[in-house]
Amino acid sequence: MNNDILYAPWRDQYVAGAKNIECVFCKISKNIDSDIENRVLYRDEICFVVMNLYPYTPGHFMIIPHRHLQNLEDLPENEWLHITKLAQRGVKLLKEKFRANGANIGMNLGESGGAGIAEHLHLHVLPRFNRDTNFMTTVANVRVYSTDFEAIYNNFINFAEQYFKD
Repeated sequence: MNNDILYAPWRDQYVAGAKNIECVFCKISKNIDSDIENRVLYRDEICFVVMNLYPYTPGHFMIIPHRHLQNLEDLPENEWLHITKLAQRGVKLLKEKFRANGANIGMNLGESGGAGIAEHLHLHVLPRFNRDTNFMTTVANVRVYSTDFEAIYNNFINFAEQYFKD
């Protein structure tokens, strides 16, 4: 099979960038003053919601506990319930303010489970749209984003407190 090559230089920092000694999620958790730079949508005492800088699809965000844990089974039940409550609210945000038709929610647990950052639990929430898989993805294994990342963040941040805060 002949494989074509699609270059995505914007992912170079993620793939080949210098590895941080400190967990990237812990760094975001501790640096409240960098919330805009890190694209944090919401934070509370248990977790924070952040736009994925390397999204699978436009509007992809993650819910991440402040607690640095690798294993889901080690997360206290009350924190898990809180994270899933925010996921439920996040799906509502995606449907009502981003006009998503559906959503994917999931966790990749451990490196062998597909986690890009395996040392710190995180829950992915992705908007889905009718017919959002087109020939580019199915034939060429390429994603085409129809909207700008910054515009999505700026839109979401306007509604984040309304949807995530109790």
